[in-house]
Order: sequence, then structure tokens, then C-alpha cells
Amino acid sequence: MPNCKSIRPYKDTLPNLGDRVFVDDSAVVIGDVDLGDDVSVWPCAVIRGDMHSIRIGARTSVQDGAVLHITHASDYNKGGWPLTIGEDVTIGHNACLHGCTVGSRVLIGIGATVLDGAEIEDDVVVAAGTLVPPGKKLESGYLYVGSPCKQARELKESEKSFFTYSAQNYVKLKDDYMAE
Repeated sequence: MPNCKSIRPYKDTLPNLGDRVFVDDSAVVIGDVDLGDDVSVWPCAVIRGDMHSIRIGARTSVQDGAVLHITHASDYNKGGWPLTIGEDVTIGHNACLHGCTVGSRVLIGIGATVLDGAEIEDDVVVAAGTLVPPGKKLESGYLYVGSPCKQARELKESEKSFFTYSAQNYVKLKDDYMAE
């Protein structure tokens, strides 16, 4: 179970954790955040739901140093942008996801950035270092690369099968950590 400094309320809203969730002691999860079953949050990751909601689906892994945040509602953006992430997603080290929507079975590469209002459909790879600009929609079944991102090629079946393999691998790893 995460320590009380890792899981913190914002105002009166405390994060909601599903079953068998692992949050490293050096990570922080704040406010209006729902973590699905078997989610893992690794060292120095920050998930901050202070001015809008964050929803993360089952078996998603948030790697070391990742930053997950939202965009608040204002005169410039009437509804704001929550952060919604599907199931079986691997979010790479030092990735930044801000007020966007990510489908299921997605790999967000190391150091990638996904900005406000962007939508990533299911079964997508966002390569390491890629920038997904505000409002961009990434179509299912493709690899995206670059800054700003461009559709590079269709995913191979072997790459698509990696999504659930990666998710299960991190479920096993977090179970090992929780057993210690």
C-alpha cells in the first residue's frame, strides 16, 4: 500500500485506487484521480488531478518521472481538458501527458509529450521523444514519430500483440514489488 505522502487529497478530493494498485513511495498521486485495477506508478511519477479529473484504466503502467496533468476550465477553454487513459497502456519514462485522451493498448514512448485536447485511439505507438500537438487525433493501428508527430507506418501484428504483453509484464513486476 502506498504511503500517505504518495496519495494526497486536493481540497476534499482523495484519489481512488482500484485493487492491487502499486504507487512507489517517491511518486505522487493528488486529487481527482481514479486508478484502475493493477495500475503501477513508478518512482518520481506525478499524477496531479487538482483542477480537473484524471482517469487511468486497468493494467496501465506510469513509468519513472512521467508527468500526468490536466487543463482547468477558464474563459479560454470553457470545459477544460481532463486526462483519460484506457487499459493496458504503457507510459514511458519522463513522458508528459496533459489534458488529453489516450485509448487502450497504447505505448507512449520515453520522453514523449501529448498536449491538450489530443486524442489517441486504441492500438497506437507514440515513439520516444514525439510531440503530439494540441487537438491532434492519432488514428488506430499506426506508429507516430517526430515533433510535431506524423503518421509513420501501419503497425505490424507483432507490435500490436506487444501492448498486452507489456501491460502484463508490468503487472507481474508491480506484484513482485508489492510482495516485498
